Amino acid sequence: MSLMVNSSCGGALRYNLLVKTVIAFGVAAGLLIVAMQLVEYRFLVVERSVEIYGAIVAAAFATAGIWVGLKLTRTKVVSVEVPVEVPVEVRVEVQVPAPAGPFVPNTAKIDELGLTPREMEVLQLVAEGLSTRQMAGRLFVSENTVKTHVTRVLDKLGADRRTQAVQLAKQLSLIP
Repeated sequence: MSLMVNSSCGGALRYNLLVKTVIAFGVAAGLLIVAMQLVEYRFLVVERSVEIYGAIVAAAFATAGIWVGLKLTRTKVVSVEVPVEVPVEVRVEVQVPAPAGPFVPNTAKIDELGLTPREMEVLQLVAEGLSTRQMAGRLFVSENTVKTHVTRVLDKLGADRRTQAVQLAKQLSLIP
């Protein structure tokens, strides 16, 4: 007899499973009673028979309840992979080779932007990758002063981040 699961025989399958479960619990309870008598707990069974049988029945029902609860509340996890095309814009910047001679800053652009000599020092230190604390130590000023200089440099260059300011400064030949 082949066992097929579909909507018409679903009830019969559940009924057969329930009958098998009840039989299994019955056999287990019977084996427990036989084991108790073999170990000669007759005096305990006679004196506390109601409590023992009650405990056996309670354990059987608790086990059955837990099993049924787990079967009914089990959630099925369905994982579906959906391919999605995401367009990615790739920007390629052309690097201009550095001139063969020593670096000469573009003083006309520095004057046009209104960068002070101290702001140029701060810009150079930012390009070296120093933190605010390290710059303050090297320039012998407070961290707040360094933050003020960095903010003014970013404003004058029209940059949002330090890395963007360094990139713009190199493009404008302000720093090597």
